[in-house]
Amino acid sequence: HFVLHTLLLHFIRLPHPDGMFSNGDEAVINRKLPKELLLRIFSFLDVVTLCRCAQVSRAWNILALDGSNWQQIDLFDFQRDIEGRVVENISKRSGGFLRKLSLRGCLGVGDSALRTFAQNCRNIEVLSLNGCTKITDATCTSLSKFCPKLKHLDLASCTSITNLSLKALRHLRYLPQCGLEDEALKHVGTHCPELVTLNLQTCSQVTDEGLITVCRGCHRLQSFCVSGCTNITDAMLNALGQNCPHLRILEVARCSQLTDVGFTALARNCHELEKMDLEECVQITDSTLIQLSVHCPRLQVLSLSHCELITDDGIRHLGSGPCAHDRLEVLELDNCPLVTDASLEHLKSCHSLDRIELYDCQQITRAGIKRLRTHLPNIKVHAYFAPVTPPPSVGGSRQRFCRCCILL
Repeated sequence: HFVLHTLLLHFIRLPHPDGMFSNGDEAVINRKLPKELLLRIFSFLDVVTLCRCAQVSRAWNILALDGSNWQQIDLFDFQRDIEGRVVENISKRSGGFLRKLSLRGCLGVGDSALRTFAQNCRNIEVLSLNGCTKITDATCTSLSKFCPKLKHLDLASCTSITNLSLKALRHLRYLPQCGLEDEALKHVGTHCPELVTLNLQTCSQVTDEGLITVCRGCHRLQSFCVSGCTNITDAMLNALGQNCPHLRILEVARCSQLTDVGFTALARNCHELEKMDLEECVQITDSTLIQLSVHCPRLQVLSLSHCELITDDGIRHLGSGPCAHDRLEVLELDNCPLVTDASLEHLKSCHSLDRIELYDCQQITRAGIKRLRTHLPNIKVHAYFAPVTPPPSVGGSRQRFCRCCILL
């Protein structure tokens, strides 16, 4: 690994040699194949292999380090050793060719290097700065000034980024897991109309105020994660339904203030929903499932873990809805104490159902699961059952593992 890292650092900063082929460089392959074909071959090589090829000859050095070969770069494997100068040299090498760069975990990269990068790589579309703790708002300013094509920016764990960072990044489409607050969300809603993905998982300071601004300004939103944002209410779901009709993925796990009222407004307007994580939305009832079964025919994945008010009647509606026969693939019902074997009967016609979670569903029996499997033989069922009589301990010694849990 050290050798590969050394090659990477060394060859990325090599200056361009003068001339394409020297007299001592006339290898057969260089004479027989045109430069364009050699470049095409090199375009299929990864970063490490390109660096190895660069040391073969002067001609191959030029070919391997040609900017057209450096359109996608992932430096995660070298994260401990990547410093700002490496990023600067990469940007000079790849220039306008670079479209995708991952600096995830590169702690040595700061604002200065990324300013040089932004100036040189103006066609960048996807940039991951996940864990780059040295960067500040200055980096976002550079990106907004020089990189008009940037669509996907990962700022997760960038602890020095503040609410003002995203104000000028008008073309962002993907904003994964970033620690934003309401003030930043107002800028997102106002200045990022192209946004399709937003991940605010566990952003505990976020409220309806910021999220409603996003919904009203980002009508193309397709993937929305606010799991763990415990302050949000039905007002956010209502705004989402009114403004984001193309929503496909919604993750609201542990948002305990959400109710049937909000999900009704959402379902009646967002007919393209495919995945919903409603884990620990403890106030929802069968009413939510009725609305989903009627209005969301594309639903594929549904998590109802710890939704303790869900009953067999809700599952009956879901199992008879338009999504059931050909779409529904995953259903998580663990810790739903009111669900019984009757629910499994209602799911027999869900021919695409691949996995069902039934942990801690105490009214589900082995017989019920067996009957379900006669209709869906390939389904994965995750459940456990406690023996009627716990097994006696041997010799009075304490058991080192629990024998009461049986995984199907």
